[in-house]
Order: sequence, then C-alpha cells, then structure tokens
Amino acid sequence: MSVSLLRPAVRALPRATVARSTLAVRSYASSSAPILVSNIEAQWKGMTPEEQNEVHKSLEQLQKKDWKQLSLDEKKAAYYVAFGPHGPRTPIVPPGSGVRVFFGIVGVVGVAGLIYAITRSFAPPPVKTMTREWQEATNEQQRRDKVNPFSGVASEGYKGKGNIQ
Repeated sequence: MSVSLLRPAVRALPRATVARSTLAVRSYASSSAPILVSNIEAQWKGMTPEEQNEVHKSLEQLQKKDWKQLSLDEKKAAYYVAFGPHGPRTPIVPPGSGVRVFFGIVGVVGVAGLIYAITRSFAPPPVKTMTREWQEATNEQQRRDKVNPFSGVASEGYKGKGNIQ
C-alpha cells in the first residue's frame, strides 16, 4: 500500500484555476473518491481508519516543507488531524449538557430541602432546656454558685450573654 502525497484533484485544468484547497489524498487501498483536505473536519468521522492513517501520513509529509508554502486549508487540516476532537480527545461530556447538569443539581437540592422540611414537620418540639427562660435561670444559678468567677457569668463586670443562645 503506497501513501501518496497530496495531489491536485484535477490535472487537466491550467495551474491558475486549480486552487490549493482542492488538494486531495487519493486512497489506493479503497476505491472511494479522493478526500478533500479543505473540509477534513466534516469528512473525518466517515473515513475508515486506513484512510485516516493515510491522510495523517500525507499531512506529516506536507509539514516537512516550509509552512509559508502551505495553504490555509492544509494548515487547518494538519491542525485538525493533530489536535482535533477525535480519538482520545473526543469530549466525554456532549455539548449542551451543562443545562441538564444545572437542572439536575437544582432538582437534587430541591428534593433534599423537601425531605428536610418533611422531617422537621414530624420532629418533636425543642427540649425545655432550649427555652429563653430556662437559659436565663441557668445564668442566675451560675451567678449564685459563682461558677467561673474569673471570666464567666459570675465575674465582676461581665457583659456577655452567658448561656442564652
């Protein structure tokens, strides 16, 4: 199997009428039509692995020349084959899935909030030690018993809340 260099698709036309974007890779392994380098992005997925390898090798040969001599289509094709979103660089997440992820997260947070609200509605009332009166009574008892007389509620000039939440 010989690998051909990029050749003009039409040899009968005068040189001035043959645009560099019509350069093609002829596949001798298969009898399919030549692959145009100018639109390699659209053709790449439909190519067989042998044709992809042939195009890749042809573009490697082209890149050995001076880059100023290459056409814009040849440069684009070389870049796409080397760094395009195919093979191991195929995106894992399809485009447009950000909206699905956003609404999925909003849904999960909403369900969690609903579960929390339902759980709280069936929960017993807070214990009696969490009432304000109980906490004030605890502060008075600590003053009377002189609990922590250096920096606590029983200290002189204490301005904190003590046990009140």
